[in-house]
Order: sequence, then C-alpha cells, then structure tokens
Amino acid sequence: MPPATDQPRGDEFEDLRREVERCTLCALHETRTRAVFGEGDPHADLMFVGEAPGYHEDQQGRPFVGSAGKLLEELLASIGMQRSQVFIANVLKSRPPDNRDPRPDEIAACEPYLWRQIALIQPRVVCTLGNFATKLLSGEPTGITRVRGRAQLREFGGRAVYLYPIFHPAAALYTPAMLATLREDIVKLPELLASPLPESTLPEPAGEGAGTPVERAVDSGALSAAGGGVDPGPTEQLGLF
Repeated sequence: MPPATDQPRGDEFEDLRREVERCTLCALHETRTRAVFGEGDPHADLMFVGEAPGYHEDQQGRPFVGSAGKLLEELLASIGMQRSQVFIANVLKSRPPDNRDPRPDEIAACEPYLWRQIALIQPRVVCTLGNFATKLLSGEPTGITRVRGRAQLREFGGRAVYLYPIFHPAAALYTPAMLATLREDIVKLPELLASPLPESTLPEPAGEGAGTPVERAVDSGALSAAGGGVDPGPTEQLGLF
C-alpha cells in the first residue's frame, strides 16, 4: 500500500484515490491488476508525471517501483531529495497490456484525474517524464527531445506552475548519452524550485466549463504585471536553463 500521507483539502485527496481505484472509464480496468493512483507528499512542491504503470507498478499499485523507479530515486538523491518529498504520478492509472503506448481514448479517460491531482497538490514544478506526459500537459505536439531541460511557465487551474520536461528514466536506462543528459537536467531542479512564481491574473478563456484546468502558457504581459521579472517573449519557452 502507498505510504500514509497528510490529506490536502480535507478528504478530497483520498476520495480521488478511491475513485481512481474503482475506475472503469476505459477498457484497461479489465486487464489491470491494480490501479496506480500515485504516491508521495500530497503537499509537494515538485511533482513528477510519467507515462503509465509497468508490470511491477501494476502488481504493487505503486508508481515507479521497477528499474526506472530506482534510477529516479538515484537522480533525486543526487540533488539532495528523497522520494517521500515529491509526488509521483502517471498520465494513465492502469497498465496498458504488454506496456504498449497509451491510446488517445485511454488518455482522455484518465486526464481529468491527473488535472485534479495537480489542483489538489498545488506543486510549484511539474516535471514531465517523456513524450506522453509532456505533450499532454504542455498542450503542444513538440517531442521531448526538442523541449527537454527547458522550463515553461504554465497556468493550471488558475495557478502559475513551472512545467519542466525531461527524458523518461526508462528510456535512459540503457542509453548512456540519454542518461547523461537526464542527469544534467535533474541538477537544475533545485534552482527552478527556488525561482519565484507570479500570481496569475489571466482570465478564464471564454467557453470553458467550471473547474476545467487552464492549459496554456502565461503570456509575457501577465507575467510582468505579476512581478515575475521574466519576460518569455513570443514563445512558451522561458529559456531559464
């Protein structure tokens, strides 16, 4: 079982966990062993979002417990952090058969759970691991190779958040060059966590329903007005690193 943690906003976090564990919104519930809600500090400043559970995660109901999880823990240790200090989740909460790529309908079914997790945890930095998490949370089709290691200022649910894409540990396990790049990107996280975030003043876009997460870059005018001291210009990349 995941370790016991404090509950943000009353029982909402545990209510969401139970909802995920009994979810039948896509066909993956028919083949999974256990749903994988995620685990860690529900008040964490740093949240990691991967792709989907693998075999060991499916068996234990915990994220990143195989070889990729061990590497992630080593990377965290290299910057003086422990797994218990962050929150780790995935785009999908159920394992796809044979670890195949997530399908669009599966992502669509699980996406609201991830947005609700982010809204409850309220992290300062969301670190996306690999293509699927990066494309979903950035709302952009650009692949991880082009955007990795560069922080993006985003607004999720009315709050400014740093989105920081990096390679997935599983992809770097057997590729020395990718692993070296992943280590280079990880060491920048403490500086990013210490960077000030502006208070968002952006209005909700017309036509959005209540509670729908805002998935767009904070524009330069709002950022300057909020006293962020950083002007990202016409692009979404802040170029902090």
